[in-house]
Amino acid sequence: MLNIIQNYAPVFVDGALLTLKITFIAVLIAAIFALPMAILRTNPSRYLRIPIQVYISFFRGTPLIAQLFLVYYGSGEFRPLLMDAGLWGFFRDPVNCALLTFTLNSLAYQTEILRGALQSVNQGAIEAGRAMGMPASLLYRHIILPLAYRIAFPALGNECILMLKGGAVASVITVMDLMGQTRRVFSQTFDISTYFTAACLYLLLTTCFVLLWRQLEQHFKRHLTYSQSKAKATLKRVL
Repeated sequence: MLNIIQNYAPVFVDGALLTLKITFIAVLIAAIFALPMAILRTNPSRYLRIPIQVYISFFRGTPLIAQLFLVYYGSGEFRPLLMDAGLWGFFRDPVNCALLTFTLNSLAYQTEILRGALQSVNQGAIEAGRAMGMPASLLYRHIILPLAYRIAFPALGNECILMLKGGAVASVITVMDLMGQTRRVFSQTFDISTYFTAACLYLLLTTCFVLLWRQLEQHFKRHLTYSQSKAKATLKRVL
């Protein structure tokens, strides 16, 4: 294993950087569109709700690798149309196909996470805001969204981790991410410790992300921690 790391460290680093790049961009783009889709998902109108529900059901109910094949290999079936539209340059690049697939997949999961969080917001807080004469825009900005994202924050972190690990399937369409580089190194060395090295690197990446996400979670909940500490101090004085 040490020989593999010494001889192929730059290769593994390049693959890890590409893995992080694809994951970060896919999750970020999905996060931008997840909120409006989650709001539409909770809309009473069936014409707005059902198409989004079908989209979510498809991407949550089918394997990620099948979705990747549909985008990468399926786009070749429409090559003339894509060339006429000027999109073939995008779809012939496996990295772009992986990025599009992961974005669509993460969007489905993030939308459903936010939908549940929006419906879990305390109705008393919403009614209090309405009683103060808040319009819908202020109500969402100051009450609904902060509470919803606070509820959804741990689940969104789990989604990022799953996407980071699940993105390894991109290697099957020749994307040279961490797993793609690992497969290439293994084909040259036939050393099984190559995959163990990759597993350790994935573990390192996810551990660093978990620690960072926990710090962010503590930052967003600092006022709750302060309130609890203050309440405990007051209780001790009373007793």
